[in-house]
Amino acid sequence: MKVEVQSRHLVKPATATPSHLRRYKISMIDDLNPPMHVIRILYYPPHSPTLNLQPPLSQILPSFYPLAGRYLKPLHAVDCNDAGALYSSTHTSAPSSPTPPSPPPASTPSSPSTSPPPTAPTTPCWPSRSTPSSAAASPSPSAPRTGSSTHAPSPSLFPSESAAPLDFGVGERRIVGKRIVFDKKAISTLRARANSDPGLEGVTLSRVVVVSAALTQALLRADEARHAGGSTMLHTQTARATLIAHAINVRERTVPPVPKHACGTWVSISHVELGAAERREAARDFPKLAREMREATVRGIKDCARILSEKEFGRWALVDSYAEIAEKGLIREGYKVIYETDWSKFGDYELDFGCGKAIWVSLADVPLEDLMILMNTRENDGIEAWVYLDESDMAYFEKDQHIQMLLA
Repeated sequence: MKVEVQSRHLVKPATATPSHLRRYKISMIDDLNPPMHVIRILYYPPHSPTLNLQPPLSQILPSFYPLAGRYLKPLHAVDCNDAGALYSSTHTSAPSSPTPPSPPPASTPSSPSTSPPPTAPTTPCWPSRSTPSSAAASPSPSAPRTGSSTHAPSPSLFPSESAAPLDFGVGERRIVGKRIVFDKKAISTLRARANSDPGLEGVTLSRVVVVSAALTQALLRADEARHAGGSTMLHTQTARATLIAHAINVRERTVPPVPKHACGTWVSISHVELGAAERREAARDFPKLAREMREATVRGIKDCARILSEKEFGRWALVDSYAEIAEKGLIREGYKVIYETDWSKFGDYELDFGCGKAIWVSLADVPLEDLMILMNTRENDGIEAWVYLDESDMAYFEKDQHIQMLLA
């Protein structure tokens, strides 16, 4: 899909930022995040009304005033000078189907996942007109649906310590993405398969849990096959210890609650850690893995209540746990970290920027290895999974017979 930039503009906030808010210090949590973009694209049918996001963007920026400023890297702060957010208009030649192929490798030099220099606008917006469909990037996942109140990030609880971003290996390898759609029937099959576990009696597993477990098993089998020289047999000797890290939205789950639309990285991690023998079992026992992943998520959600009231625990949940995961992820030959995040509740198909609702929402390329992002389907009864793997791992993952049979 070819994208041609036709114009670029800086959109300024409709009202000026007060002088006492001019300097915004970022939090320690945002300090540690690696610089990359994760872009959502909204697709519209042919002949939909012309999309012009400049007026609403100008109106919403006062609620997110740091995004119209410029980052001062040496100071770990944003100069909230109202210089403006970048607004790009493009023309896109897209296929007639609203479901184009999986995204290109994420290691290309022109990848939109590459972050801009510190002096560049902090929030690019990508509306486009295409033939025969059109696309536009959606707002940040943490953006509110209305601009009725100010939802600025808050670094007061975890102030910056001027630390360098954690090394998650972003951009080090050639990453390719694959889109996998689990419809209502496939999810029903997975739920029925999981019900054989006595620990899940009376429990209806969420779509996210069963799809995450199925894809995790496929990743484990692909990893085994690759390290066993192509054999599909599982051997403890070739199995690497594994950590399955699932992102949890902290907003509204703390005491007192962090606002629903608060900016910043309000995310903790629930995890399932597997030794070599345990991951061998996890790759073949779907009900048990689904149960363990659900239990970890339930514990993680429950622990959110402690984050603000217990300072040491809060730092571990929002900061130190990330450092531990990043360190384990760099031990490539002896350890495997699988990252999972649920975007199915973002309400993408309810968004209306003045040209109707999107007929499809996709992702662009992401330069992080062993990542799966789960999104809702338009029908609201399935899951569209975007899986990003090292190029050599993807070759094995695509051959997984269990996933092929499930989606047949």
